[in-house]
Amino acid sequence: MSEKLKLYGFNNLTKALSFNIYDVCYAKTAREQKDYIAYIDEQYNSERLRNIMTTLTDMIGAHVLNISQQDYDPQGASVTLLIAEGSMVPMGDTQVAHLDKSHVTVHTYPEYHPETCLATFRVDLDVATCGEITPLSTLDYLIGSFESDIITMDYRVRGFTRNIDGQKVFLDHKITSIQDYIAAETLERYDAVDINVYEANLFHTKMMLKEVDLQNYLFNTDIYELPPKRRLDIMNSIRREMIEIFSERNVF
Repeated sequence: MSEKLKLYGFNNLTKALSFNIYDVCYAKTAREQKDYIAYIDEQYNSERLRNIMTTLTDMIGAHVLNISQQDYDPQGASVTLLIAEGSMVPMGDTQVAHLDKSHVTVHTYPEYHPETCLATFRVDLDVATCGEITPLSTLDYLIGSFESDIITMDYRVRGFTRNIDGQKVFLDHKITSIQDYIAAETLERYDAVDINVYEANLFHTKMMLKEVDLQNYLFNTDIYELPPKRRLDIMNSIRREMIEIFSERNVF
């Protein structure tokens, strides 16, 4: 923007929500793996990511100041939004806009491993806000906007603001777990684990889908085309991949 925005007051209480979202798929040949990557790359191109992120911005009551988006070759996309919270502060007979600078970024990483016949779609998403707004209210929308088999989330609050008496405020809303902001019907579909450091205002939650319908994980293949033994092998491969991503270590 060519003109500077007028800021009122000071607030460096920053709330940051970070996502890693994974979707796992089985593609039995190298060609199908590449076709799956091309399909995902088109489904989650920068234009669709932009639409998801602008909806998120509307949900948290912020205003978009600037958007940058980019698709990559051979695959992947990025979108960055510079946003601001807009609140009106009375100053005599006038209203002064209080703008807290924030941002939203999202990156996609479609990839495949030729030896396992598994392809993985990863989304990295960061929402940083200042002031009163918090991105936690958008959790169900974000989980539903992507094909989420495994989700890892970090929420952290840094800095401080002050109350009307001048005392520092290091956390301006009550939170014991990220799960408190996710709908019960969503949580029922996942196994969820928390690792929180309350003294540092750090909250970590990871989730893995409980039920795996094999047909949903086959690309260009019908489940009834596969013999039972092959179905079991594929299911085990998918489950191993999901467990290791969820555990963040090589388990098998």
